Amino acid sequence: MPASSAPKPTTAAPAVPSPGRATIADVAREAGVSKATVSRFLNHRDTLLSPDIAARVERAVSALGYSPSPMAQALKRGRSRLIGLVVADVTNPYSVAVLRGAEQACQEAGYLVMLFNLGNDSGREREAMAALASYQVEGFILNTLGRDPDAATEATRQGRPVVLVDRRHSGMQADFVSLDNAQSVQMALAHLQAQGWRELLYVTEPVRGVSSRAEREAAFREACHQSQQGGVGPALTGQTFESHEALPEAPEAPMQALMSALQALRERAGARPAAVLSSNSVVTLRLSAAMARLGWQWGRELGLVGFDDTDWAPHVGPGISTIAQPTHDLGRLAASCLLERLRGLTLAPRQILLPGTLLARGSSQALNPERL
Repeated sequence: MPASSAPKPTTAAPAVPSPGRATIADVAREAGVSKATVSRFLNHRDTLLSPDIAARVERAVSALGYSPSPMAQALKRGRSRLIGLVVADVTNPYSVAVLRGAEQACQEAGYLVMLFNLGNDSGREREAMAALASYQVEGFILNTLGRDPDAATEATRQGRPVVLVDRRHSGMQADFVSLDNAQSVQMALAHLQAQGWRELLYVTEPVRGVSSRAEREAAFREACHQSQQGGVGPALTGQTFESHEALPEAPEAPMQALMSALQALRERAGARPAAVLSSNSVVTLRLSAAMARLGWQWGRELGLVGFDDTDWAPHVGPGISTIAQPTHDLGRLAASCLLERLRGLTLAPRQILLPGTLLARGSSQALNPERL
């Protein structure tokens, strides 16, 4: 046969995976075997395959760049190693700090956290639980408004453990991790009292249906009442004001109402020094904006102690006094409680309350020694 007519060696065309991520079906097609054969190879059951077939599957896996889905593998083992975390408002520094603590504890234990932000819409709680459940999360950490108890109860019916952070769900038996609200309010009021402030206003987001807000407001009223019944130190007089977020149809109304409440506080106090206790950092920001509009300064016209110590608190006016929450520890503890449940712990539901820390700055210091 003339050299020119001799058959030329051919090179196999490179494997072309299906659009998107390569699948077991792609590997089986490339290797010329069944999907069951590929599955045996991937599950390290090579002894069930001939060396030739195992080599073909290995080459196909390499050529296609195939990698098994971690989720699919986990589900085959009955474990997703996913934790669902639902927060009321991810823009709130408290929620972010809790998330970081929970995420760190979960990562150390080999779990990942899936986050669902409600955007302060309690009507989405059931949607959040269903969405995360569809990803086969093994348990839930909830920092929600707690206004839809059936949403969380459904998770426990499905056998998934739940841990509540900061906010209780009515009638729900679950581990609960939170700041000790009563202790923290008492500490804040004792500080204000010692610094000479006498007329107080507790400013909070709407209380109804949110347990942590209700607990702080009740502790505020009780502390004022006790001081008037011959408690330690001079009597304190206090009222509560609920601050609402601005709405598109009335953007200025909430701010005007808050400014009026502060003006009424000073008028009511007369010669008595007046101060504000703020329920969280969101409210503290609103209060600081209202004070700026009024041309007032913390520690001069009004005193202030606010829940949540933020990065900006030391830099507003003379520095804002705060009750710092152990947010990172709360997140870690919540995750730890959940992981213990996943490992089989069957104790009765636990309640873990951590103390707050007072960080006194210029907003609450006595500027006039005669107040003491």
